[in-house]
Amino acid sequence: MLTIHAAPLVLPVGAAPVPEGAVLVDGGRIAAIGSYEDVVAESPRARVRQWPGVLTPGLRQWHGRWLLTRVYHPDPREADELGTEPITDFASDDEGRWAGSVRRGLQRMLAHGTTHVGGGFPDGVRQSLARAGLREVANAWRLAPPLTGAPDLDPFVEGGDLAGTVHGPLVVGGSADLAAFDVPDEAALVERGGATCVATVLGGRLVYRRR
Repeated sequence: MLTIHAAPLVLPVGAAPVPEGAVLVDGGRIAAIGSYEDVVAESPRARVRQWPGVLTPGLRQWHGRWLLTRVYHPDPREADELGTEPITDFASDDEGRWAGSVRRGLQRMLAHGTTHVGGGFPDGVRQSLARAGLREVANAWRLAPPLTGAPDLDPFVEGGDLAGTVHGPLVVGGSADLAAFDVPDEAALVERGGATCVATVLGGRLVYRRR
């Protein structure tokens, strides 16, 4: 199925920004990048998804292993007891509880525009990663906690700017791994970070959408 993802500003990274831009997705691949007008003219019957703000490549979370195996992500039902923020010193031998934490951690990564996650992972975590559709990036040298000393689901904390945070540029023929953020431009995105994500697309599939 052909799908057009459109936004007031498309930031391909490695190429010029496209005001009132669009990305045409054919299955799991990018078929075209250009102005909304041109992309729609090329594929007038494609489904259109309109996003606010900016559309970028999906982001890369270098500290995925640490955030998924060393940090506990509370269940909303545990909020009264544990709060809602990630916990770095949570002590439990309950494997089921930790499995739930991994699933919630992955969903929270998707909610920050993350499509690529630094590994390597134990088999159980890797299986959860595969089910969520996230892509593992080998980076054994970054298994330690972030330099900030605190867990952070926002990839911009480690990546700094957009080019240092995305998994790679948007290119025709490449995998359709995209993220949309409700900000007006690149500077605002870097300043406000991944929490402004409104949608994440992995291999052409919409895997997260802010309600």
